[in-house]
Amino acid sequence: MKLLKIIIIIFLALTNEINADTEKEIINNLQKGGNLIFIRHAYAPGNGDPENFDINNCETQRNLNQSGRLQSKKIGNFFKENEIPIKLVISSEWCRCKETALIAFKNYETENFLNSFYSAKFAKNRKMQMKKLKDYVKSWNGDKNLVLVTHYVVISEALNYAPSSGEIVIADKNFKKLNSIEINY
Repeated sequence: MKLLKIIIIIFLALTNEINADTEKEIINNLQKGGNLIFIRHAYAPGNGDPENFDINNCETQRNLNQSGRLQSKKIGNFFKENEIPIKLVISSEWCRCKETALIAFKNYETENFLNSFYSAKFAKNRKMQMKKLKDYVKSWNGDKNLVLVTHYVVISEALNYAPSSGEIVIADKNFKKLNSIEINY
């Protein structure tokens, strides 16, 4: 039993050291700029949107709670503390994405190509939105990073990756996922 405890302690120590090195590498890459940074909106309890969803009325949408707002603040702090250069922050038009962007970065723009197409009501927009997103990125040339605050379905479709709420997913201009960092709520 004592040997097992020692092995577990050694394993945990090595794992933490590896995680610290990986995070430093990710931060160094972000500090260089030129990345696409997808952020799934911060924690908003539930799934999808209510039937009476109205894009112009936040009261009809699934929104961030206090945990999601705190997570948004942590996302912003991660970028500030690590001096990660940002060219532009673009958000989905959904209120939970706009609130994430506002709390984390203050300044942002909205683009409908980052909107959710999870529900049947919006599923028909998927192909058009992905084309617009790819066209936008193709024409973007920045030495700083481009931040895209969006939804699970958009990140999943663009990068073939399933992000957690508030997760930062780094990709190149060819939509190849390079790495990710989870920001807890």
